[in-house]
Amino acid sequence: MLPAVIVVLMLISFTCGENPAIQVILTNKGLQYGKHVGAGWVQDRLDLVTFPDISGKILGSIYYTVSGVTITKCDFPEPSIEFYPNITGFKSSTSGLSVAVTGKWMTHFGLIHDRGSFDMAILNMDVTSVVELGKGADGHLSVASVHCEAQIGNMDIQFHGGASWIFQPLVGHFKGRIKGEIEGAICPYVEESIVNLEYHLQAMRVSLAVDENFTFDLPLTGIPIINTSSINLGLKGEFYNTQNHTDPPFKAQPFSVPEQPGYMLSVGLSEFTLNSASYVLYSAGLLQALITDSMIPPYLQVHLNTSWMGPYIPQLPKMFPGLLMDLLIYAREVPMFSFQPGVVKLGFQVAVKAFAIQPNGTQSPLFKLNADSKLSGKVWIAGGSLKGSVTLDNFTLTLASSEVGTFKTDTLERLMKAGVMLAVGKLNVELGKGFVLPRTRHAQLVNTVLGMEEGFIAISSDAQVVLTDRGFN
Repeated sequence: MLPAVIVVLMLISFTCGENPAIQVILTNKGLQYGKHVGAGWVQDRLDLVTFPDISGKILGSIYYTVSGVTITKCDFPEPSIEFYPNITGFKSSTSGLSVAVTGKWMTHFGLIHDRGSFDMAILNMDVTSVVELGKGADGHLSVASVHCEAQIGNMDIQFHGGASWIFQPLVGHFKGRIKGEIEGAICPYVEESIVNLEYHLQAMRVSLAVDENFTFDLPLTGIPIINTSSINLGLKGEFYNTQNHTDPPFKAQPFSVPEQPGYMLSVGLSEFTLNSASYVLYSAGLLQALITDSMIPPYLQVHLNTSWMGPYIPQLPKMFPGLLMDLLIYAREVPMFSFQPGVVKLGFQVAVKAFAIQPNGTQSPLFKLNADSKLSGKVWIAGGSLKGSVTLDNFTLTLASSEVGTFKTDTLERLMKAGVMLAVGKLNVELGKGFVLPRTRHAQLVNTVLGMEEGFIAISSDAQVVLTDRGFN
């Protein structure tokens, strides 16, 4: 039962002492849903359970073997499960489990051999298991069994066939031995399942390759934090360059995601995560573009040449008559996101270097402009999709340097601002269409809400998990 709950937790699908940039919280509602899903999965798989043969002897010289044991009926009450802060884990208890099984028996006493079938009822079995969660050396979530106890209240055995009338009076001897065998096998099976889960957890990746150059790092930043109503996993949540991993010149700041007991899961995404992505792109020189005349859509009626730029820079067509121009646009600083209640802010400082293309193909530098823009945006979730909108709050253009003499930038600023607003309009069309929320092969988010807080985005959601006879689909 506990392994199923922990897998649900990991479906939401790690460097000590750091502030996490991502927090994942599983509430008691999510825990109980995981328990319910796990109980259903166990119930569905009971028909597939097989039992090992049990052999032994009673009264010193009567040897017996019980084999081919299969379940014919099971009364499987849904277990109870709770967060267990004492050991940073979970405690699960199943009480009143009753199972009816059938099988074959065989005995021999000296030269006397006999065999037949039997029916057995295992009544009022109680199983308690406590599992501890932790953080592995490489940031994986770890899981370990710290306590397990199994007790069978009573058993009843009926022998059929052969000389069963001889052995029926010896039921008391069989019951004690078989009861002990079954009780002794339950906890090792539970612990083996937890060891197997631990193996799979350690095999999971804590760094996800975005492409051949960039990686998203998601190790735990510390051990899970558990109270009586929730568990909180803190994840690093940093993008970095796979070829040249350098730390950004800013740190993840502490933040606290408000617990939402009405939802199964809550996720807090710090602005650090987006800013680390910006830093990676900026450091790799990817926040730049070369604009040529051929790239300008014809409907804009704008041309990138010295003649068309004459009204804005009168001396330009005189010094470089009839030449095409290129514009190199690049970020001067790392674009930084700022999350504020209800809104996200972005500052973008770029430089625009202009070149004249000489007849022999060489570039002659003309001037450099600094363009600073501030944008604000909103994001929300509707219809299972993440949607948003962006507004241009401010745009300024200044002359940083010039090889063609000074000139006023007022008109150019209005022209470029119009171009930026046109781009923002097209972006809003795409953001309005939305992006479908991600899902895994095993689970999807439902009833999802999003809120923008100071320094982070908070997402709360329920989940639906899909199981098959083989386990998680």
